[in-house]
Amino acid sequence: AYNEIDHVSLHMYFTNNENDYLNFMARTVVLDRYIHTVGGIIDYAKAKNRSKREVSICFDEWNVWYHSREQDKQVIKKKEWTVAPEILEDIYNFEDVLVVSTILNSFIRRADRVKIACIAQLVNVIAPIMTETGGHAWKQTTYYPLYYASLYGRGDALNVAVDVPAYDATVADDVPYLDVSAVRSADDKTLTFFVVNRHPKEDMTVEFNLAGFEPSRIIEHVAMTHPDLRATNTARQPNRVAPSKGKGVQLRDGELKGKLPPKSYHMIRIAI
Repeated sequence: AYNEIDHVSLHMYFTNNENDYLNFMARTVVLDRYIHTVGGIIDYAKAKNRSKREVSICFDEWNVWYHSREQDKQVIKKKEWTVAPEILEDIYNFEDVLVVSTILNSFIRRADRVKIACIAQLVNVIAPIMTETGGHAWKQTTYYPLYYASLYGRGDALNVAVDVPAYDATVADDVPYLDVSAVRSADDKTLTFFVVNRHPKEDMTVEFNLAGFEPSRIIEHVAMTHPDLRATNTARQPNRVAPSKGKGVQLRDGELKGKLPPKSYHMIRIAI
């Protein structure tokens, strides 16, 4: 019965089979609009049934998943009766960092609707952590945006109004080149911005209006950039794609201002 429902379960996986960077980046805008549409359906059903029950959205599965699919077909052919064959082991690259970051931004921005969002999975199988039996363990590229969102994406998600240039892609039109979410910590001492510049070639000049807050200093600025979108981490090169100290932004006149390089991820914490 409708009155017994308290959440709607969804799942979504993101692919780039076409090898089209800007189209891949646009797929998370589809996610944003999907959440908006499902939320509207929930509100319609709630009104039609004259219900007081609040129904939230749960993403029981989400991730980037496409790298290993052709490879898995060959593994299954060769090892059909093998225990625990090496399947679904997507090797994530820097491009995936930018997509996972914007997925997380969508969930933060729509925290009013999305109450649970479970990445699938955590170790080896389409996962941010890889291991070898009896051997190495290392962080995949996508580990880092999940790590920082887990650490600092806690508190109150803020409404952000973004006014930036946009582009049209096959999967969505009017895709903003800059993707932003913001969180005020539960102790009301910090603001954290998660920012992705999707633009493939150009720096993005930014001005974050912090009206209503009294920013005192930048506590931490972590950035991820790489000249090769296909760069990956391996057991032998575990830190090929990793965070570094960010630069290019500063607090001036109560605003966060500066430039963010193309194809880059940023986590910026500000004391208030």
